[in-house]
Amino acid sequence: MAATEIGQAQTAQRRFAKDALSRPLLTLEREQKLARAFANKQDMRALHELTQAHMRLVIAIAYRFRHYGLPVGDLIQEGNVGLMQAAQRFDADRGVRFSTYAGWWIRSQIQDYILRNWSIVRTGTTSAHKSLFFNLRRLRAKIANGTKDSLTHVDHQSIADMLGVNATDVAYMEGRLSGSDRSLNAPASASGDEDAPQWQDLLVSEDESPDESAIAARDTELLRRHIDKALSTLSDREQKIVKTRQLREEPLTLETLGNQLGISKERVRQIEQQALRKMKDALSASLGPEGGAMLGGA
Repeated sequence: MAATEIGQAQTAQRRFAKDALSRPLLTLEREQKLARAFANKQDMRALHELTQAHMRLVIAIAYRFRHYGLPVGDLIQEGNVGLMQAAQRFDADRGVRFSTYAGWWIRSQIQDYILRNWSIVRTGTTSAHKSLFFNLRRLRAKIANGTKDSLTHVDHQSIADMLGVNATDVAYMEGRLSGSDRSLNAPASASGDEDAPQWQDLLVSEDESPDESAIAARDTELLRRHIDKALSTLSDREQKIVKTRQLREEPLTLETLGNQLGISKERVRQIEQQALRKMKDALSASLGPEGGAMLGGA
């Protein structure tokens, strides 16, 4: 963002904050009247007055999270979303001030936004991860007291007990917060050489190599030929049963095959087992014991 645009954004942000702070505070009676007018009559004027009077609360909460590296303006926008959600759900008859109720919604919305945007690697949005993300730095500083570069397992367990989470989650979150995102296009060394390998060049591919793919294709074709040869030792009825029961993605049921062949489903099962034993013997003869083992306990 250009310096001019940054300056304009900061000016607009200050103007917005000044306007919010100039709004009068609501009395309990006025607040309840506005809340009921919106809840019962969908009075948009009442909603506007209620939310505008609490914009200072949004700004105050947003500024508490400014050190997470995200624009304060974006945090305020998310806080506004939380404020609107609170206004839509608020029940004036419960005897709770709207600011107390809205504060939770505003804070939750801002925290969710930070978790989604703090890193390109998803940090997690469970209650445990959220609690760790927003409390680990403070507790780490308290435990380490500036004398430790990293926490021990005992420290992890201590923090886990304080927050009611697992020590494993504490260790994971400490690792996530201790490092920043690194571009895969960045040089893997600090030599300054333009031809130096990038981090993406050092990633190990999980795909098969061309040689492995060729060998797998050859073995698959060879196995298919041996299975076709074993099938040829079966009668037509046996072949039909094996093909429709063993070689299809969606095998036919014994009952369906029995109806097609005019025999009972128990007879189909017997013929199937007999055919598989024949194929096992044929594969053992051509491929050895390993070949027969492919058909399991048939």
